[in-house]
Amino acid sequence: MLSAGTLLYRRSSDDGGAWEVLLVHPSGTYNRRAPWSIPKGLPDPGEATEAAARRETLEETGVEAGVLEELGRVRYRKSRKEIVAFSGPAPDGADPRCASWEVDRAEFVSLERARELLHPDQAPLIDRLVDRLGAGAAAPGPGSPDIA
Repeated sequence: MLSAGTLLYRRSSDDGGAWEVLLVHPSGTYNRRAPWSIPKGLPDPGEATEAAARRETLEETGVEAGVLEELGRVRYRKSRKEIVAFSGPAPDGADPRCASWEVDRAEFVSLERARELLHPDQAPLIDRLVDRLGAGAAAPGPGSPDIA
């Protein structure tokens, strides 16, 4: 099963300009302790993965993605679910909200906090983004292998 999602980023306005990324948390009491995720979902029949990633991001967060670049794929170790991710700058003034019943939180978090919150199998996406943004963005976290 292939999902498509985005890892939108911006500079924080109140944390010395540190990088932040947009993450979501799944809703439902059974997900209370579940890890966070990039906004993502299944492509509709015949839908390109980038189009699906854009649609899912808008549906889940109310944020419309601009220019995107493919960031690569990760695979969940247990379920073997695969995610193709696209990264790009968040639009100016992006104000994420829970725009779908599927999520109970949608917010920008620091790269360090993202590593703590994110599903472990999605963590390599943070390191790939840091590589794209430049070595000064943040140091890779421990245990974050590159998964193609």
